[in-house]
Amino acid sequence: MTTPLRSGLIAAALALILDQASKLWLLFVFDIGHRGTVNVTPFFDLVLAWNTGISYGWFQTDSPAGAAILLAIKAVAVVLLAIWMARSHTLLATTGLGLIIGGAIGNAIDRFAYGAVVDFALFHLRFAGKTYSWYVFNLADVAIVAGVIALLYDSFFGKSAAKAP
Repeated sequence: MTTPLRSGLIAAALALILDQASKLWLLFVFDIGHRGTVNVTPFFDLVLAWNTGISYGWFQTDSPAGAAILLAIKAVAVVLLAIWMARSHTLLATTGLGLIIGGAIGNAIDRFAYGAVVDFALFHLRFAGKTYSWYVFNLADVAIVAGVIALLYDSFFGKSAAKAP
């Protein structure tokens, strides 16, 4: 197994393990469902949100058929990303793809186990009497975003990008 592929597999495994461990701990040890919103800092809270859609809550569905369709789409995406990762030649792109795969599998496990994705991290800013919030997210989402950033960086500034006409 080549070094870039190994790093992609390790990134996928770490993203998946950290994501699932954080969610299991929050749900069953910390019991966030009964605690409600937990203020961690003036700009960060832990809050339980069940996302029945895809990224940023798009395509919300409560039906079993809708959940099955989202799982099928995610499975196809993971297979295609794994093929891309196996063919990738740069460490950064392969690691980025591994992060995306690990995050996608982590959220798919939630959808299969609970019927929705467990989101819990909420950044917010209070200014002039109003609260401005970002979407509630989880570590799988962080891994996916980091993986996309790695792919973009590799595409624009990597060795292959430097050689492109």
